[in-house]
Amino acid sequence: MRTSTVTPAIYKHTNRIAELLLCSFGPLFIVAGMLIFTGMGLRDPWPADEPRFALIAKEMVETGQWLFPARAQELYPDKPPIFMWTIAIFYWLTGSIRVSFLMPSAISGLLTLFLVYDIGKRLWSKEVGLVAGWLLLFSFQFLLQAKTAQIDATVSAWMMIGCYGILRYALVDGKYRWYVLAWFFMGIGVITKGVGFLPMLMLIPLVFYRYQAKASQSPVSYSHWTWWMGPLIMLGAIGLWVIPMLIVVAQSDNTAFEMYRDNILFKQTVTRYADSWHHLKPAYYYVTSVIPVFWLPLSLAIPLLIKPWLSAFKSLDPRIILPLSWVVLVIIFFSISPGKRGVYILPALPMLVLSVAPYYQQLFSKKGLKRFLFVLVACLSMALTVFGILGLLDVAAVAKLAAKIEVTPWYFFLCIGGLSTAGLLYAFIYNKWLAWPIFFAVLWTTYSTYGYVLRNEVSTPRAIYETAKPFLSDSAEIALVDYSEQFILLSPYPMYHFGYNTPLKYQLEAAYHWQSKDNQYLIIEDKLIDQACFDMEQSIDLGFAHRRHWILLPSAAKKADCGYKQSQHPVYFYQHK
Repeated sequence: MRTSTVTPAIYKHTNRIAELLLCSFGPLFIVAGMLIFTGMGLRDPWPADEPRFALIAKEMVETGQWLFPARAQELYPDKPPIFMWTIAIFYWLTGSIRVSFLMPSAISGLLTLFLVYDIGKRLWSKEVGLVAGWLLLFSFQFLLQAKTAQIDATVSAWMMIGCYGILRYALVDGKYRWYVLAWFFMGIGVITKGVGFLPMLMLIPLVFYRYQAKASQSPVSYSHWTWWMGPLIMLGAIGLWVIPMLIVVAQSDNTAFEMYRDNILFKQTVTRYADSWHHLKPAYYYVTSVIPVFWLPLSLAIPLLIKPWLSAFKSLDPRIILPLSWVVLVIIFFSISPGKRGVYILPALPMLVLSVAPYYQQLFSKKGLKRFLFVLVACLSMALTVFGILGLLDVAAVAKLAAKIEVTPWYFFLCIGGLSTAGLLYAFIYNKWLAWPIFFAVLWTTYSTYGYVLRNEVSTPRAIYETAKPFLSDSAEIALVDYSEQFILLSPYPMYHFGYNTPLKYQLEAAYHWQSKDNQYLIIEDKLIDQACFDMEQSIDLGFAHRRHWILLPSAAKKADCGYKQSQHPVYFYQHK
């Protein structure tokens, strides 16, 4: 009798949750906004990429130079300016770097989420669209990038618009404006990050489908000539920045601008893809090291859906053929290049979600998958709890972790582990499928608040400047050698530097000869100091930041007799306004 009373109540409760989550886009939007925006304003930009983009955006607003991104007065040719423009706009509006540097990725995440929901609804049903949205929101890599100031979330949003436009034009209503929109935002994607053209790869499976399917099977009809306008539309969007940039370079008679043009148009595009010089990984890197972890929980569903996907290909269902083929083509595209980072394949994740969501009822019936996810969350929660307890007990093997990451995370681990364990109990009683969303929400909410505060001090050089403050007068001139952008972004002082891309040998030579008068100081890593040129007894130990040991060298530490040649490389000066 007891079981027959409780079980219906549990099912009723579970059904209410399902009805709430799948009734409209509102709950999805609210939860997404909470997860993405929680913690915004609590932290500074963190290395490696965030301080660079924040500094460039801040400098754009301060100097009015928006056409050519510059890093502390030195031109920055590694990426086109669109992403930096978006940060700069929010900085201009808010006056806060802590808020503005995260806004583009956050808004891009919400835009991507809505587009996934909307195209899923139009291709399948409202329920499938909402399931796709929830699956994307609770995918690890998606939320990670939506809360990180890297270019990839923004360029993924532009590529999502490209894929959305092609899918809607080809499979939904055949309205040409969606095709125009797709190619226009491919162009915007290119001047955000060179790979923004990748949605055009979806035309390959579309041609295959059109060739294999009979005319009567095609959802819409369209004229052949309209396809060829796409690349011209993309080039027009690219020209919105490239043409003014080329005109200014041609009229400037400036070697620095000419080098910028050649670097951004050639080295950072074709050369970087075909002959990459960093982040070198094997061809199988994404399949073995990125997708299994960063695409959780979707990666667990992939083996279970191979058979249904093959069936969809045999029945020529373009709703699966186009997005799934595009996922494969994107992974192949990035796998061919020797240079690889896990974040590169982020744009493929929304299309994978669209390929998984139609089979949600089939997946939800898999008890083995449900149990595996529950056990996975239980193991993670237990591990965090045990690590927290062992850390508080000062167990040597665990205490080494705190020294390595430079924070004491034990209460942080206990907080996530304890709350997740309570969530697991709730999921165990009502619905084990809730285990992952609960753990995921606890993890990101705790990290975005407690974790941000805990990590911010060790992820910035503020402590270095606090240590140096007693030794520096208001009129002191300070130069950085082999610097990282956060040292300039967060500096309370005007700063000199000798070029981020200047070879270290020439930076050292320029720094030595720059320090020619009293009240001039160098901030430099200890292992770079040539003791034949500087008296270490006069040096000031600033401590560690970013796992590097920093030294302040006053003018008095400079020795007159040194082998450094006079450098012809420029000296850059930057002062916050």
